[in-house]
Amino acid sequence: MSQPDPTLPRNTPEGVPDRLYGRRRSHPLRPRQQLLLDVALPRLRLGPAEAAEPRAAFAAPVEALWLEVGSGGGEHAAAQAAAHPGAGLIACEVFENGLCSLLARLLPEGGEASTTLPGNLRIWDQDARRLLALLPEGCLDRLFLLFPDPWPKARHAKRRFVHPAMLPVVARVLRPGGEWRIATDDPTYQAWVAEVFAQSDLFEVPPPAESRPEGWPPTRYEAKALREGRRPLYWRMIRRG
Repeated sequence: MSQPDPTLPRNTPEGVPDRLYGRRRSHPLRPRQQLLLDVALPRLRLGPAEAAEPRAAFAAPVEALWLEVGSGGGEHAAAQAAAHPGAGLIACEVFENGLCSLLARLLPEGGEASTTLPGNLRIWDQDARRLLALLPEGCLDRLFLLFPDPWPKARHAKRRFVHPAMLPVVARVLRPGGEWRIATDDPTYQAWVAEVFAQSDLFEVPPPAESRPEGWPPTRYEAKALREGRRPLYWRMIRRG
């Protein structure tokens, strides 16, 4: 039996998945990548103390607060931040290579310490469960979960972010009427999403779209799925009041 994670806040509900991610690094980092992590990442990193008042943590005033769990290579987070300067976006990712990809999109080589960064973007590079436990109630207007690791083996299902124990965790921080966007191309995960949300009355669950809706920037994972003949589904779950 897995033991509780001692790094999580004490108010983390019992039953929350014991792990939400796999590796932190896929291969040794190149010098440019290491420089991005050492110099650029601290300029955007959101600290635990700042999570208590997240809107105040941005360099520019924001009118809404969005969170992307598992931002991957950062293409979606960067596009959303650029298209919506009034929304403060927290990109959550522990995979170092993905963090490097996001930072490389924002900073030219040689500008790691000096190039101006988006004032409405911050990065959380720890476990997403920890951030969700630290955020104030009802602070989020939107949450993105795009093409998460499906953890396809039955014994790993407890690691899926969409999980019966996670729904109240997300519902606590998402304001009434707030939107939880989910996209996945994995048939097992698609069925799992439908099953888990059918057991909860916390969210309105309209039928998923079968093509990417307007306002959803593409990701490399979606492109790979389409190339390989898999059909993504796109949900907009709405937090009930």
